[in-house]
Amino acid sequence: MSWHSVPQDSLRPPPPADPELLPTQAIHDHPEFRAMRRAHRSFGARAATLGVGGYLLYVLLSGFAPGVLNRPLAGRMTLGLALGLAQFVVLALVAWRHTVHMRGRVDPVARGLRAQLDRRRAEQPSLPGRRRYRSW
Repeated sequence: MSWHSVPQDSLRPPPPADPELLPTQAIHDHPEFRAMRRAHRSFGARAATLGVGGYLLYVLLSGFAPGVLNRPLAGRMTLGLALGLAQFVVLALVAWRHTVHMRGRVDPVARGLRAQLDRRRAEQPSLPGRRRYRSW
């Protein structure tokens, strides 16, 4: 039997008989979880754009406009050296803002959703033969 002759519907797992058996799916559909993911992704996209964009600008300037980067600023300090050192500052600021963002907007929602998930799992009857793993 060829892979192409298998109907696509037979490749998908069957839907659960009881949606309460999958509390994680209920959490994934929760509006707070979606808002938390959106906040995390939008911040991540902005932070990555800032970090990678700044570095890409520095590389492009060094490759296509070396005269600009060789301009002296003070003593032996050139614009290129100052921009190269500024990359460390930018990355440190991005890391700091990421920590602040996660502590302020993502972690409280994640803790609340984790508590909901733990409550649902505690209320759920334990199935025989079902292994439970500890969370981190």
